[in-house]
Amino acid sequence: MVKPPTGGTEEGRGKPARLKTAKMRTPSSQAWLSRQINDPWSAKARAHGYRSRAAYKLTDIADRFGLLKPGQRVIDLGAAPGGWTQVALERGVTRIAGVDLLPVEPLPPAILIQADFTDPDVGDQLVEALGGPPDLVMSDMAPNTVGHRRTDHLRIVGLIDAAVDFAEAVLPPGGAFVAKAFQGGEISEVITRLKRSFAHVRNVKPPASRADSSETYLVATGFRGHPAAGLAPVGR
Repeated sequence: MVKPPTGGTEEGRGKPARLKTAKMRTPSSQAWLSRQINDPWSAKARAHGYRSRAAYKLTDIADRFGLLKPGQRVIDLGAAPGGWTQVALERGVTRIAGVDLLPVEPLPPAILIQADFTDPDVGDQLVEALGGPPDLVMSDMAPNTVGHRRTDHLRIVGLIDAAVDFAEAVLPPGGAFVAKAFQGGEISEVITRLKRSFAHVRNVKPPASRADSSETYLVATGFRGHPAAGLAPVGR
């Protein structure tokens, strides 16, 4: 599933690359592109055939917490461009369904849906595509930002809450949940909520996550069962 290296070194070392042209780009766009080109994790991802540097965030989390095992069912929320799905397939997960607002190039046998995750029908579509409830729900979703810190943070928390709602509705007992988050006051409330539904909850920052970013990941394992007694999980 993951393409072999086509050139360069494993670590992607070399002289810093420069943008060929800055025409029609804003200064912030130029800075972002330059950082992407010269970032060692991005270079490593290109060398290994991963679609994004985020693949290494998931590999670190999976290794540390024993996630992604052959035969598991997995749902990937915010799947584009497909780096997390690639890692799951590489580790023997053959039943995986993903969703994103953006199109994702095919990654057989993964089933990838272009849709709004918050659409009420999408959850059922994902579970149906798997043929049953997932063992792991993973989310690398992030909302479009507007530049207002408070508003952007609330949007982020809203997406995490939606992902938690979904995970609690579809996971079987013992299932796991992983979600991207950003440091802030409301995240502690999400963690408190997760601790009511999962046996173990961790807030981790993988090495591939930029040191100057507030990005972090919530890892919850040992799902205790649906919190609302008598409410059947989605897809059952």
